[in-house]
Amino acid sequence: MKPALTSFFAIFPILGILAAPAVQADTTRFSAGAAVAISPGEPVEGVEDTAGAGAEPEISWGPFPADEVTLEQFQWVFRPIVVFADTPNDPQFLQQMRYLTSNPDALIERDIVVITDTDPAARGEVRTRLRPRGFSLVLLDKDGDVKLRKPLPWSLREVAHAIDKFPLRRQEMLEQRPAGR
Repeated sequence: MKPALTSFFAIFPILGILAAPAVQADTTRFSAGAAVAISPGEPVEGVEDTAGAGAEPEISWGPFPADEVTLEQFQWVFRPIVVFADTPNDPQFLQQMRYLTSNPDALIERDIVVITDTDPAARGEVRTRLRPRGFSLVLLDKDGDVKLRKPLPWSLREVAHAIDKFPLRRQEMLEQRPAGR
C-alpha cells in the first residue's frame, strides 16, 4: 500500500479555489515535459530521485496544460483525462476540476493524468487530435485510444467506475490481486 499523501495538490492559480502545496510522496517526480517511460531501477533524464534507491516512482497526476505535453508521452504508462473548455472560467470546467481533485489517490491508483486545454485559439496537438467543442471531458486508455467523451462534468466516482471496466484496467487489477490470494 502506498503511504498517505503528505499534502493536497493545488489545481491551478486560475481556479483560485484551492491553494495547497503539491502532492508529495516518497518517490521520484517528473515535470510535464520530462520523459514518462520509467523502467524499474533505471534513472530517467530530467527526473529527480527524492525517495532514494529501491523506491517506487512518484507520479504527479497533473493537471498539465495541453500545450506543454503530448499524448504520446503518456502512451502505455498513464490514462490521460483531457478536460477542454473555451475559457478557464467555464463553470463546467471548474466543476470538473473540483471533481477530479476530490481524491488524488483514486487518480494515482488508476494511473490517471489530467490534461487541461482552455484556449481554443491555440490549436495545440491535443485539441487538434481530439477535436472538442466547448466543454468536453475525454478519457483515453493507456493504449492511446479514446474510450469516453462526455459533454458534461463527471464525478470522480463515475470516471473511476468507467475506467475499472476497461480491459487493460481489469488486467491490472487481476495482476495486483490474483484470485486465491
